[in-house]
Amino acid sequence: MAVTDIDPENASKTGTDLEARLRQIGAERYHDKHPFHALMRDGRLTKGQVQAWALNRYYYQSRIPIKDSVMMSRLIDADLRRIWSQRVVDHDGLPEGGTREGQGGLKKWLHLCEGLGLERDYVISEAGVLPATKFAVDAYVNFVRDKPLLEAIASSLTELFSPGIIRERVTAMLAQYDFVDEDMLIYFKGRMTQAPRDADFALDYVVRHAITPELEDSVCQALVFKTNVLWAQLDALYFAYVEPRLPPPDAFVPED
Repeated sequence: MAVTDIDPENASKTGTDLEARLRQIGAERYHDKHPFHALMRDGRLTKGQVQAWALNRYYYQSRIPIKDSVMMSRLIDADLRRIWSQRVVDHDGLPEGGTREGQGGLKKWLHLCEGLGLERDYVISEAGVLPATKFAVDAYVNFVRDKPLLEAIASSLTELFSPGIIRERVTAMLAQYDFVDEDMLIYFKGRMTQAPRDADFALDYVVRHAITPELEDSVCQALVFKTNVLWAQLDALYFAYVEPRLPPPDAFVPED
């Protein structure tokens, strides 16, 4: 069946069903269910463990604009490239972005790391990042490069669920950790508007283009893959810094 042959009423129902499936994946598999996040939310991490989280998360943050640049290289439609390019700007910022409010997300994340007592050059060097973090994040970049475009776009749909975890994380960190202040968490303020904007676009694209049951299944599996990438990063942190506290050679070792 050609796209033009799809009955609009059935297409609308299919889209509604697909969105419900995607949201159910988030409800079951998003990393707000991970034990490491629960420890952070409940104020049960040491400062060193929070430092380890921020340091390893920097690697993820640094690869997001690379991932999005890879995505743009695959988009033939110039309008789609222009829309997607905003994601790169959000993370890398613009040359004239002087105030911290105007900086990209990557600089704001570095500001968090520095506020936690990590040396800027050490963070940027990625020397202390866990190998499992690198494997998981690099797998995401490779997924976007190698998989069909529909699946690559669908893998970004974890942003449907990020505002909830951001609200929970920010509220908990300000309430539970005396070494964290609101200025250090400025990265999350921008994401509260950027993530829903990006998720709405990606969801609309996916719903309009996943026109067969097979494509719907591939979209759902792409989202499962991305939730696994986020989950695996917290697995690595939990094993190295919570239980049994066994960071691999050369990885960051908290003073506490």
